[in-house]
Amino acid sequence: MFLDRLLATNRPLVNAAFELHQSGELLPDTYILDLDMITRNAETMKGEADRKGISLYFMLKQLGRNPLVAHRLQDIGFSGAVCVDFREALTMKRNGIRLGNVGHLVQTPKAAMHEIVSAHPDIMTVYSIQKAREIGRAAESLGFEQKIMLRMIGPDDDLYPGQYGGFPLDELPKAADEIEGIVGVKIGGVCSFPCLLYSDETRAVEPLPNAVTVQKAAAYLERRGYCGLELNMPSVSCTETIPEVARLGGTHMEPGHGLTGTTPYHRDHDAAEGIGYVYVSEISHNLEGKAYCYGGGHYRRSHVAKALVGASIESAKKVGVKAPSDESIDYHFELSEPCAIDDTVLMCFRTQIFVTRSEVAVVSGLSEGAPKIEGIFDSQGRQIR
Repeated sequence: MFLDRLLATNRPLVNAAFELHQSGELLPDTYILDLDMITRNAETMKGEADRKGISLYFMLKQLGRNPLVAHRLQDIGFSGAVCVDFREALTMKRNGIRLGNVGHLVQTPKAAMHEIVSAHPDIMTVYSIQKAREIGRAAESLGFEQKIMLRMIGPDDDLYPGQYGGFPLDELPKAADEIEGIVGVKIGGVCSFPCLLYSDETRAVEPLPNAVTVQKAAAYLERRGYCGLELNMPSVSCTETIPEVARLGGTHMEPGHGLTGTTPYHRDHDAAEGIGYVYVSEISHNLEGKAYCYGGGHYRRSHVAKALVGASIESAKKVGVKAPSDESIDYHFELSEPCAIDDTVLMCFRTQIFVTRSEVAVVSGLSEGAPKIEGIFDSQGRQIR
């Protein structure tokens, strides 16, 4: 999906990937994260956000919840991590990362509630009165009041399967009544997901009805006396979309793929962000006119199409890629023609590293021609070596 743009925007990463794999420093089924490019992208985004009055949380599930990247983004001035589930929240907390928005897509379970609330997140997203009560009890026992954000659902909103949950817009008055009676929490914002999406037809990022739902919910709460509310409007968050979120009245965004230049918008446009990662594999064997490379890092919405295969960038060739079916374990990727066994295979597709079994190598110094592996991690942010 992004191989051509990778070659156009980050040749140093391509060169380093060949060299690190061919030297034996990296195993196949490894993602390389270019810390320099991610830093450059983040600084560009942060500059635009500051100009438009938008606060940024960083989302790193797609990069394997990596703590080195998290610390760098925190140093740049991002407001903290958006933790879509409790495991990510625990990983970030245990690595000394500030928690921004917790519970964005997955609610915090009771067994993890006290530890996560004790980290004083900026805000916690809730889908139910019961979960607000659980947060309130934990916060009260710790001696403070926790801000919560209500995920809202309008009648025309777009929701992804596996991500259903929230308060129907017409039930907001009743929900507010109940939450105002809970000790330990205070309503601090409203959100929905997704609020924007990239259109293949118009080749532009367009607001969805979800954004209107957030506006309506915030307007009601403001009439009720709330002020300084967080209007969180995520999806396709990058430099290009910051002005649109500001126009819609949003206050917060949660860039994830924008940090590595791998949103659908980046596929079709010469965007401000360059590509910040590459997937490295190795030719395992050939059979009946096809080559097969080691898998493990496939994400079923990757849109992978091509690979670069060879022992170096000078000798490499582009070949087609057939991903395994969704019903199959991704032991291998199938390539469109025979290749030399042990050759390096590079791919660049849309990923969610946290759902893979891949390793993650964080590399710095590429912008200065002096690549250095800062650490190798598993897909959940734990350092291996």
